[in-house]
Amino acid sequence: MANRLRFDESISSGLSSEMQKLGFTDYEAKIYIQLLRMHPVTAYELSKVTGVPRANAYHALESLTRKEAVQPVSEDPVRFVPVPPQVLLEGIASSTQRRCDLLTSQLNSLSKSEDSQYVWTISGEPAVDERIKQVVLSAKESIWIKAQDQVLRRHEEVLRSMAHSGVEIFIILFGEDADEFRYSDNVKIYLHEGNGKTIGTADNLFTITVDHEQLLTANVQGKVFASYTRNQPIVTTAESLIRHDYYMAEIMLRYGDEIYESFGPHLKSLREARFTPEQLERFYHQLGLD
Repeated sequence: MANRLRFDESISSGLSSEMQKLGFTDYEAKIYIQLLRMHPVTAYELSKVTGVPRANAYHALESLTRKEAVQPVSEDPVRFVPVPPQVLLEGIASSTQRRCDLLTSQLNSLSKSEDSQYVWTISGEPAVDERIKQVVLSAKESIWIKAQDQVLRRHEEVLRSMAHSGVEIFIILFGEDADEFRYSDNVKIYLHEGNGKTIGTADNLFTITVDHEQLLTANVQGKVFASYTRNQPIVTTAESLIRHDYYMAEIMLRYGDEIYESFGPHLKSLREARFTPEQLERFYHQLGLD
């Protein structure tokens, strides 16, 4: 029983910490969590079980009622029940989004026009994935992507939605199954160098441009971080690289045997001339030559 109590206390502590990040006080979080376990109950009963001083328990319940997290269901004595977590958190998410949208509009009206010379850094997989999603959703006409299949799968839902909305999507794919990502007729997809094989270190990047105006490129292996910019020369350079990958894919599909005969498998002699020692080591490993 004691071990179970400690386990429950550990869970409550973690949940309380997360609720405080959403604007609840420590006492409010404790009261709400306990209400989920036992209800309907009075403020006195909650104070006794949680260890929250009685006056603080009353104050916390009043605040939770205003926040629409709990409801009184009886009188004399007043007993409380919790609003279901899904209802509570969906309400918080909705109101927070509205507040952020309004604040974005108001702050933008105060700032100068966007300075496109900067490159912004985003760190951590959740933040990078969210930024990719927002970049995709901002597209009005086109999305160009160069990426590995396992990374694309994480963004399938939003990409499929944009494809069906009429946005043209152009993909250079590291992978074997291009058909997997043909969400609609608006998607054009090509295997990198005609075979989709990952060769160099740059092949581990996720690169996306939107409407020829925005660029995000992310390191998605090991430490996850990304760079984002509207700097036009940088965006143009990235799109040029993707465009040349398209040229290479088409050329390899038509003349691959002749090219391999001249330069070796996966353009071996060309890569040996310009790869760094580290890149060459990886290249040989990928081809099983090490």
